[in-house]
Amino acid sequence: MRVETENALYSGLGAEREELWLAEFHEGHRPALERCYRELYPTVQRAVGRVLQGADQETVIHEVFYRLISREELRRSFRGGSLKAWMATVAYHLALDYVRRQQREQGALEQSGGLGGQEATEGREFSEQSDARMLVERFQRECLPAKWHGVFEARFLRQLPQRDAARELGIHRTTLAYQEMRIRALLKRFLLREGDTP
Repeated sequence: MRVETENALYSGLGAEREELWLAEFHEGHRPALERCYRELYPTVQRAVGRVLQGADQETVIHEVFYRLISREELRRSFRGGSLKAWMATVAYHLALDYVRRQQREQGALEQSGGLGGQEATEGREFSEQSDARMLVERFQRECLPAKWHGVFEARFLRQLPQRDAARELGIHRTTLAYQEMRIRALLKRFLLREGDTP
């Protein structure tokens, strides 16, 4: 296994030290991951910036490093070569996935808005709203940690922009983006589980 030595993370290391560094990286040792974050943040920022800007860019950058820290299978997919190029590729693809997900969500919102046209009766609309309200309340009660209720309310229910929601909640935008990402994952699991229920 050969790691490209021009990278500052492991430059000047002999073959044995490269193997050791790679093993520590794969195992998720904190010093190795901390160095990755410190030295590769600009690389990830540029890669994501090719697709996204502003708060969405920040969200995806944090998601890249969150996955790097929490997913051993992702770390093990790097087997040597240029860590910088590998991280840029991972970040770029995650940014594309984020854009696709936003487009799907937007399309679903537009489609559901189109269903409430003239042919929909008031009784059916009320029933759908009531069902949706009960589903949201059940998600909040069963799945959502209490500490994230404010973010869920501001971003998902009231649909405030990230900047306004962070200001209202008195938290940093990056903290809000992280919590929003975690809530989105919980909500997705909850809705998929609900879809499987007859």
